[in-house]
Amino acid sequence: MTAATQLRLEIPEPQQAIRTELHPDLNHAHVRFINLGKTYDGQQGPVAALHGIDLAIQRGEVFGIIGRSGAGKSSLIRTINRLEQPSSGRVLIDQVDIGEFDEDRLVALRRRIGMIFQHFNLMSAKTVWQNVELPLKVAGVPKEQRDRKVRELLELVGLQAKHKAYPAQLSGGQKQRVGIARALVHDPAILLCDEATSALDPETTQSILGLLREINQRLGLTIVLITHEMAVIREICDRVVVLERGRVVEQGPVWEVFGNPRHEVSKTLLAPLQHALPPELQSRLQARPQSPDAAVVLRLQFTGAAQDEPDIAALFNALGGRVRLLQGGVERIQGHALGQLLLSVSGSPLDAEDLCQRASQWAQQVEVLGYVV
Repeated sequence: MTAATQLRLEIPEPQQAIRTELHPDLNHAHVRFINLGKTYDGQQGPVAALHGIDLAIQRGEVFGIIGRSGAGKSSLIRTINRLEQPSSGRVLIDQVDIGEFDEDRLVALRRRIGMIFQHFNLMSAKTVWQNVELPLKVAGVPKEQRDRKVRELLELVGLQAKHKAYPAQLSGGQKQRVGIARALVHDPAILLCDEATSALDPETTQSILGLLREINQRLGLTIVLITHEMAVIREICDRVVVLERGRVVEQGPVWEVFGNPRHEVSKTLLAPLQHALPPELQSRLQARPQSPDAAVVLRLQFTGAAQDEPDIAALFNALGGRVRLLQGGVERIQGHALGQLLLSVSGSPLDAEDLCQRASQWAQQVEVLGYVV
């Protein structure tokens, strides 16, 4: 019987009742947090890091957890493998409450949950091969099986030619690939990524995210990823939850949260990805038209509610007059069109209110920013 089978079947009788507490559409959640809380002892008294977290992570998805520093991201992810013991509430994996696991069952659980870190955590005196092999040696896996597994994993992460190299001879991206290979040695069902790309440059980050997506698709792993970078969430995640001061403030499919963020924290985290109004345009904007030939400036937001890209030609024709694209663009996330356009419209027979009404046939949100000459 495999460790995974044991994890699903060895459920003490009192825990059987847990299943009935789950909402029917959550019964197959791979990871489930139920009213989870975590409190640390601080110099000034108890410090609450997590409050009433209630989440379900589905099998095989890439689930993102984002928030500012101190939001509770690391505390939450580390309850999944019991590196952190919750102060209240429960963590269920395959509907099994892991809170009462003894050391033997924790060892089996942790072998089914891989973890990669921001700073790689490689052993400098060991080669790439030896770093990947080490968890297998500790687990007592025979040498022939170890060799086969390490060879397969180094091929998966593209480091076959570096198997004799030491960490000091590797780039940051290569070190993280070693960390990923090491996290996969026990064929985990869940992979936890703790700020796995924060120490990498943008090009290397894209490479690592591409590798994680490939692993997710090829191996069917559930990946739980924490980050403070919305660009990482956009690139790889299926769903995202936003934490602030240990509480869930927003969650949903990535396209929905990106297209129409509702909480101020989400909007703040998304701000670096948004195109701000150019300073030279901002300085020229007037609240009211100063002359008959003043152009009205419109901001059109595409939140993804309509899956088709906007018909720009039809939009411009409907607005009438002279329409200029000042700034913006539209991208696709999970098959939904999201983005923003800044337009100036002059010489149109329509007033500002009518322009907004016309534009709303294509954009989900339209506002008048002001007027320019």
